[in-house]
Amino acid sequence: MRRLSRVFPTLALIVAPLAALAADPTTFTLDNGLEVVVIEDHRAPVVVQMVWYKVGAADEPPGVSGIAHYLEHLMFKGTDDMAPGEFSDMVAANGGSDNAFTGQDYTAYHQRVAANRLELMMKMEADRMRDLQLDGTDILTERQVVLEERNQRTESDPGALFSEQRSAAQYQNHPYGIPVIGWKHEMSSLTLEDALSFYRTYYAPNNAVLVVAGDVDPAEVKTLAETYYGVLAPTEDLPERMRPQEPPQLAERRLTFEDPRVAQPYVIRTYLAPERDAGAQEKAAALTMLAEVLGGSSQTSELGRRLQFEEKTALYTSAFYSGVSYDDTTFGLVVVPAPGVSLQEAEDALDREIAAFLERGVDGEQLERIKMQLRAALIYGEDSVQSRAQNYGSALTSGLTLEDVEAWPEILQAVTADDIIAAGREVFNRNNAVTGWLKAPETAATEVSQ
Repeated sequence: MRRLSRVFPTLALIVAPLAALAADPTTFTLDNGLEVVVIEDHRAPVVVQMVWYKVGAADEPPGVSGIAHYLEHLMFKGTDDMAPGEFSDMVAANGGSDNAFTGQDYTAYHQRVAANRLELMMKMEADRMRDLQLDGTDILTERQVVLEERNQRTESDPGALFSEQRSAAQYQNHPYGIPVIGWKHEMSSLTLEDALSFYRTYYAPNNAVLVVAGDVDPAEVKTLAETYYGVLAPTEDLPERMRPQEPPQLAERRLTFEDPRVAQPYVIRTYLAPERDAGAQEKAAALTMLAEVLGGSSQTSELGRRLQFEEKTALYTSAFYSGVSYDDTTFGLVVVPAPGVSLQEAEDALDREIAAFLERGVDGEQLERIKMQLRAALIYGEDSVQSRAQNYGSALTSGLTLEDVEAWPEILQAVTADDIIAAGREVFNRNNAVTGWLKAPETAATEVSQ
């Protein structure tokens, strides 16, 4: 710490006061099963309310891919008490902002408003948890909206199409192989009954986590939560969260995706990897560190220093891993070749460097520096009430506990160089890998070069 304080002279002065501001969350569960997390932060008179449902794209019934994301859009339609669009209009009229997002493991809705507007936000959010009103017109207009969203974000982007194909190759049985937005041919057939069935089953207090962060008093939040959410009926016989799992992968899967719109080819490989498990996060912590050591920074990472600056075979390198996942996730490596370097040469250089890294081990000074940077990043994240709320919500809807969230920073700091190498040797199994090349067709590439 003393040596690093010389490298980062102001870091120790900044970290200590920020750490002191982070209060432990208050938690309780209502009689109807709603989990509540309250995070106090009195530095500004604002509050963030987030409602997280423990259902995402990977929980959809077969044949209706995209229904979770589609329902997210429909939630901004009317209820028995609010007209279509009134929810967001009311938030804006009270000086706030709102939005929502869907992932594989959760769907979340959030508002950021002045602290004295929390009761109004709770009243409105509780209203649409159980009393959404939909009709055929809503279905048709909003279905066209999500189809257009897919056209803009996926169909028009070869990288996004490539990513979909790679995920489908990676997960051949698990629903993580289905895109969150849905397959286009299934999205175009979604019905009112599909949306209502999904809503009635999963949008319930006993399948949700309420996170309130900001200038609030936990006792007052509990009173408000009991008043507005506590009266809602839970879903009886809520289905257990069970998903098809991947069979053993016995051979590497490879694909080449060609599109004339590709301007910059690259190689990407993803390996199946364990997620953060409740009470057993050590392996995920080692993989998090492995990603930082290999590809966290172009200037200081192993891949960046050797492939970009020493060999000059790559324009860009990266390694990535996110352990917040209900089921097995992936560990990924990317190489963008330098001009004149083929994709095969780039892949060979990647393989050569990974093998050399596993033999020589982790540089101690680099690991110490990364640990300090991660600790600082986690503490700076505490400085944002939105970030803290999102941290807890995503974890609790992905199978982790409050204790796991609180323990994570120290588990990261306890990772050793040997742990990182052991994690690398385990995860870098080509039988569990999907290797993809993204490039323009040869004729298109030749025309561009001319």
